[in-house]
Amino acid sequence: MALKFFPYVVALAMLQALGGCSDENRSANVMTATPEAVTTPATTANTKLVVAFGDSLYAGYGVLPKESFPSELQRTLVARGISVTVQNAGVSGDTSSAGLRRLAFTLDGLTRKPDLFMVNLGGNDMLRGIDPKETRINLTAICTELRRRGIPIMLTGMIAAPNMGREYANSFNPIYADLAKNFEAKLYPFFLDGVVGNPQLVLPDHVHPNARGIDIIVAKVAPLVANALAPAAKVD
Repeated sequence: MALKFFPYVVALAMLQALGGCSDENRSANVMTATPEAVTTPATTANTKLVVAFGDSLYAGYGVLPKESFPSELQRTLVARGISVTVQNAGVSGDTSSAGLRRLAFTLDGLTRKPDLFMVNLGGNDMLRGIDPKETRINLTAICTELRRRGIPIMLTGMIAAPNMGREYANSFNPIYADLAKNFEAKLYPFFLDGVVGNPQLVLPDHVHPNARGIDIIVAKVAPLVANALAPAAKVD
């Protein structure tokens, strides 16, 4: 087991022991009770629309709204000269199945078709030990619906913690790369790359990034998003 993953393993073991039904129930309540969470802000004709659709890693668990991944991503892209709105459609606790259930609600609540739809789901599936086959089915259904609507996709993936075992990892880890290939989606393989395992970059749960950790993630992801929005232009 790599030493840098040790805090990750401990945190996942603690979270698994807590169980998972309450978070998923809360996400269902958010889906029906707070449609403002997925209402697109006003945009101009030339403003790109990116939707960040995922779980707590997108929602901004444990940080201020202005420090969340979508907010920081938008700020970084605007600083690069890109007119863009990054819509936060993250719901803490969402599994891939919960995400699939609210997908149409999210899409139908937008004022126009997104220029890019970012998906970060599957981490809570792993926390609960859900069969990776089910995760793959749900994420495939999400990508299928996005492709049906003609919406470009970007996946920010997860990897199984070492304590999940080799068999689980061998089934879970390839999901994101396989979907990216099958749906011609952009891929950032591991959302927490360079952050997990560093106590200075994560919250006390050792899993969720703090504001500094989010800044590091955004610095890595932003060039990929910029290229996806303007594929003809080279973005360093």
